[in-house]
Amino acid sequence: MTNKGSKQNELLKILGVGFGIAVTLGGTIGTGILRTPGTIAAELGNPVLIMGVWVAVSLYAFLGVLCAIELGVSVPKAGSWYVYAQRAFGDYLGFLTGITSWLGTVASLGFGAYTIAEYLALIFPSLSIFIVPIAIAVLVILTGFHLVGTAVGGRSQEIMSAIKAVGLLAFVVVCFSYGSESVGHLSTGGIRRLTEGSLLIGIIAALQGIFYTFDGWHTAAYFTEENTDATKNLPKAMISGVLSIIVIYLLVNLAILYVLPMEDLQVSKLAAADAMAHVFGEESGKIITIFLLVSIIGIMNTQVMMTPRTLFSMSRDGLFFKRAQIVNKGGSPAFALLLTCSLSVMLIFIGKETSGRLLDIATFYFVFAYAMGFASLLMLRKKEPNLPRPYKVPFYPFLPWLMLILSMAFLVGAVISDSQNSLYAVIVLLLTYPVYRLIKVKNKS
Repeated sequence: MTNKGSKQNELLKILGVGFGIAVTLGGTIGTGILRTPGTIAAELGNPVLIMGVWVAVSLYAFLGVLCAIELGVSVPKAGSWYVYAQRAFGDYLGFLTGITSWLGTVASLGFGAYTIAEYLALIFPSLSIFIVPIAIAVLVILTGFHLVGTAVGGRSQEIMSAIKAVGLLAFVVVCFSYGSESVGHLSTGGIRRLTEGSLLIGIIAALQGIFYTFDGWHTAAYFTEENTDATKNLPKAMISGVLSIIVIYLLVNLAILYVLPMEDLQVSKLAAADAMAHVFGEESGKIITIFLLVSIIGIMNTQVMMTPRTLFSMSRDGLFFKRAQIVNKGGSPAFALLLTCSLSVMLIFIGKETSGRLLDIATFYFVFAYAMGFASLLMLRKKEPNLPRPYKVPFYPFLPWLMLILSMAFLVGAVISDSQNSLYAVIVLLLTYPVYRLIKVKNKS
């Protein structure tokens, strides 16, 4: 990476394909793949159904990437979904998309920091009384690190993503090499649930967990403005990144299903660690716990770097506080970075249980942002037919329409199956309008 220079309050064009792949991996692979297999098994209870929902969301992510590439190279600005929604539908829907996706990631950051502190306390029990201070310290250290600049943050992302990918692939090899096949003992409970009428609810609940685990497949689009050659680099980075994630996720699930009997998997809180313990004994599970810490730090590293780009872009368009567009000499949107950290720290103080609920709401917002992205692609094709599009999504308009319908179907299903959290999500959506009006008035004064 070489600094090509920058003007005041402009991001630096210093990122390439390697960073794009790394940030896709780093922004997606976190605690989910190590924790959710047990939850999914509890909901579905059948290996075919389990792998089926993982394959379904994998396909969704891959097709979503194809749509995101067109948007990214056509509107090469920082902020991803916010930028596309604002250009396609105007200021308010842009603000709504940007602020909810930002809040969702802020909740994820707070939850991640709290989880790191909890796992450190498992390894070192004497730290159990310092959960909150440790969680805050993790956020502050990461924020300070990224205040140094984009080049340092980008390089760290490449290193941490490589560690995570190699670690998960090593886990798969170990499971298949040393584990004893448990597939023959798997339950068919998921099939039985079909006759009980509860399978659909189980599938929706499973999809919620997997959508959260996959969130991040679009991360490279947040940094389009900082790419040395977005037209050339973004398609390579996003497609390579999402295919790598799909392969890793499917292999990890197959490995866990191979090792753990279904009755054990269904009650597992950390399936990967339990799989290792099943093969090598209880002490070996600590290896996965340590890897889990690295994995969480890696995804938080991406989120701390990514999330302020949305506020930066919103501020530049007059849809957020003006100070959020301040960029320091290292290329980091400093004020937006500090604001993101501060709100995440506040969420830590309210406790993990409440922040966990916020995380469920965040999944709703993530999929809402996807839906706005697919709708934006359709609208921009109609609204700006002459907009330069170096890359065009295949099978237009069928593919973006399919993705939009699938996203909306998930949101409707989430409202029906998880009405309490969905109600909170809708209330926040309604509250965004008065906030939007206040910011517009303030920026005019």
